[in-house]
Amino acid sequence: MTNEPQSEKRLEELREQAWKDGVVTDKGVDVAGGPIPRKPGYYGQPVVKPPVWTWEVPLYFFMGGLAGMSAVIASGAIIFHHVDLARAAMWLAAIAGAILSPVLLIMDLGRPRLFLNMLRVFKHRSAMSMGAWILSLFGACAVPGLIALELHAHQIFAGNLDQFLRVAADLFIFGSAIFGTLLATYTGVLIGATAIPAWFLHRTLLPIHFGTAGLGSAAAVLELLGHRIPALNFLGFYAAAVESALLIWLSVDKHGVADRAIHEHGSGWLIRIGEVLNGPLAIVLRLFGQVPFAAVSFLIGALVSRFGWIAVGKVSGSDPEAVFASQK
Repeated sequence: MTNEPQSEKRLEELREQAWKDGVVTDKGVDVAGGPIPRKPGYYGQPVVKPPVWTWEVPLYFFMGGLAGMSAVIASGAIIFHHVDLARAAMWLAAIAGAILSPVLLIMDLGRPRLFLNMLRVFKHRSAMSMGAWILSLFGACAVPGLIALELHAHQIFAGNLDQFLRVAADLFIFGSAIFGTLLATYTGVLIGATAIPAWFLHRTLLPIHFGTAGLGSAAAVLELLGHRIPALNFLGFYAAAVESALLIWLSVDKHGVADRAIHEHGSGWLIRIGEVLNGPLAIVLRLFGQVPFAAVSFLIGALVSRFGWIAVGKVSGSDPEAVFASQK
């Protein structure tokens, strides 16, 4: 009650200044409990619904990228007749893409029936529906391709049947490479197509980043499994160089309040730590011949960055100012 006379007096001063000068430049009166909210948004509440995803989703993003790009590497190995590398890459693709990825996705959905329901109708406008179909088609190519490749490699059958297995393995592996590329990049499209400001503003960068991180991760795992060949080392350099460029892009292409979740808070630190690990640090380690350490650095960085982008979405979606700023 003691503040009411002061507020009334201040309002009278403002009215007199407006009447005299035609404009008021001084600070107004902050009326507690008044009709104007003190915070932006719907009375301080988030304007859009932040993602509620837990640890399964960023791990699914990581495994999907790893699996998809492993199939791409396997197809290249088939073309250049590196059968051992193709076998290892297809094992990696099948385990990460046909087993671990569906398990993680179903764990996030809560019930296996929900995953099957997404396959009942093909919705090309729905990133979730497209993702379920891409993952299913990838598994339908990767597993038969691995089986046919192993049977052909061990020469269990002879004659025309062995030739048929070789052709079938090639076709399935190339098919898994096509769907693997989509599997590694669609997750970036998925989050970029939302109303979360920091995601939407970088919708062009995200598929490139996720696909490159998947490629570098697949090459890193294969190197750690003992496949030290120049082609994988080149892919490691290439992926780390692209990630370094993306780190610079994120540092330069700022949108102020709209994407401050990328540059501030714990979410911003996760993004920077991940990008440094799978970008500049991985390059330096490879230049000094420390391939195993470079591979481990890239893998950790790719995984951390996935968790970082989910954290960015939660912070950005809970920030009404970011939503309003992104609409300007």
